[in-house]
Amino acid sequence: MDKWKCTVCDWIYDPAAGDPDGGVAPGTPFEQIPDSWVCPVCGASKDAFVKI
Repeated sequence: MDKWKCTVCDWIYDPAAGDPDGGVAPGTPFEQIPDSWVCPVCGASKDAFVKI
């Protein structure tokens, strides 16, 4: 699965790890994360992420 980087703070979303504190289970592809999800570090919206 592809990793995605926040263009605001450079935090990396790794689907293998997910974002359990943000309600995203490990193994969740970025495309399946709800649009209301935000970066856990800086609060940027999902559309601020780019595939790496």
